Amino acid sequence: MSQWRRHLIDRGFRTLNLVHHSVLRATDSRLGASAFGMSIVQLHTIGRTSGRERTVLLAAPVVEDERIVLVGSKGGDDRNPDWFMNLLAHPEVELTLRRERRAVRARVADRAEEDELWPRVVAAYKPYASYRRRARRDIPLVICEPRR
Repeated sequence: MSQWRRHLIDRGFRTLNLVHHSVLRATDSRLGASAFGMSIVQLHTIGRTSGRERTVLLAAPVVEDERIVLVGSKGGDDRNPDWFMNLLAHPEVELTLRRERRAVRARVADRAEEDELWPRVVAAYKPYASYRRRARRDIPLVICEPRR
């Protein structure tokens, strides 16, 4: 993929995120709190190089009381998303779900957890299966659990 195409994809994701975040803020999360049947979360990370807080909106295909699962798909791109690289460097992150901000520890799912979770992730949003086939990398599943 050309550098120009990568730049356009990255710019598109950033623009979509900015617009979606604006809708959430303007409607006090009454609009945009879910998409494609999945809950939308705000992931608050610390930039791995800047040290500044970064916030990104993500769909969460699995939301349980003590566990929220995120997919590092970047739409099937061959590169990991920036938010994923940030949480690898700083796994103590925060999530906002339904206007509630919570402190969580993020970690990459192990192989057994992936085997259990991928069918649920694809059941929540079928395009994840094609993203997984298309990408030339393992698409990570990130498990966010309350900090203890």
